[in-house]
Amino acid sequence: MSRADATDFTQLFLTDTPLMDTRAPVEFEKGAFPHTLNLPLMTDDEREQVGTCYKQQGQEAAIELGHQLVQGDVKQQRLEQWLAFAREHPNGYLYCFRGGLRSQIVQQWMREAGCDYPRITGGYKALRRFLIDSQEQIIHDSQFCIVAGHTGCAKTDLLNTLDNSIDLEEIANHRGSSFGKRPAGQPTPIDFENRLAIAFLRQHHARPNQRILLEDESKLIGRCALPLQLRERMATAPIVRVTASLEQRVEHSFRNYILYKLQEWQQAVGVEAGFAAFSADLTDSLLRTKKRLGGALYQEIDAVLQQALLEHQQGDDSLHRAWIEMMLSQYYDPMYEYQLANFHGTPEFIGDANQVREYLIASAEVKSASAPSQV
Repeated sequence: MSRADATDFTQLFLTDTPLMDTRAPVEFEKGAFPHTLNLPLMTDDEREQVGTCYKQQGQEAAIELGHQLVQGDVKQQRLEQWLAFAREHPNGYLYCFRGGLRSQIVQQWMREAGCDYPRITGGYKALRRFLIDSQEQIIHDSQFCIVAGHTGCAKTDLLNTLDNSIDLEEIANHRGSSFGKRPAGQPTPIDFENRLAIAFLRQHHARPNQRILLEDESKLIGRCALPLQLRERMATAPIVRVTASLEQRVEHSFRNYILYKLQEWQQAVGVEAGFAAFSADLTDSLLRTKKRLGGALYQEIDAVLQQALLEHQQGDDSLHRAWIEMMLSQYYDPMYEYQLANFHGTPEFIGDANQVREYLIASAEVKSASAPSQV
């Protein structure tokens, strides 16, 4: 029994439905959706030729050229890829940009080969519009609570133990600070927006009566920009503040920015090249803070960092804690204290990670509209 073309976009994203994107690679690279594989009808060059033909000679000539470009062995190879995707993902769908000619052709050729595979009604453009509209509505309707605290308080770790949270840094694939770069790089702006919208969609449908917990972030997480509407809601949401000792924060930062970061780099490019990339990553990250640190302090911290890297390569990673402590106490803490000095509200709750977690669990249900909400 054949399946109908998809119109229930909510379920597509909630169930991680596999999607086959038949757009050209250049379109896919600009932005797509999770659980999507790019199996294009045409290459970038073929698409460009067809597009030029369409502008100069019209649709009929463009369609004829497309069939000339994708025929014989080329057509068969692409058809086999589409059929293999359908066999592996019998519950999936295919789409092109607007749900038009390209996806119709792919669907028709698959049907002629004995596989009746459904399309996304409206294609990529409709899916993208659905996510944008859904996110705007969810952000408007939801209540938020912001988890704040000094750098190194393990706010992200805390949030990840709570079901009603969204990990913005994970979606951006960046740890949020000047040292937050990760080897895999960050998603494109459109990919980030799509992933963020899906996270809000999941949260809204799973826990409609709970506040959404977010970490206190600036407008940029690395190079991924938070939507303006979300930033405005976060700025007026109640906050809870996590406290931790400097020693605890140094240890947490050491694990994240030394142990885990080195492990990620070595898994990505190998042991020796990974250590070199890890060293360059830390050195470049510190350099980006030079202007705010000032020349003298930057030179002092960089000297400790370079010595730490030298000793680390020889088997002793302990000196990293020294420059981390300097950065926390002389760079990140003054910035946070400045923010606090300009903060005129009263935190909803202040405590260590365990106390904050217990409070957030107890206060998970959305508060009444009459409850005060201030930053």
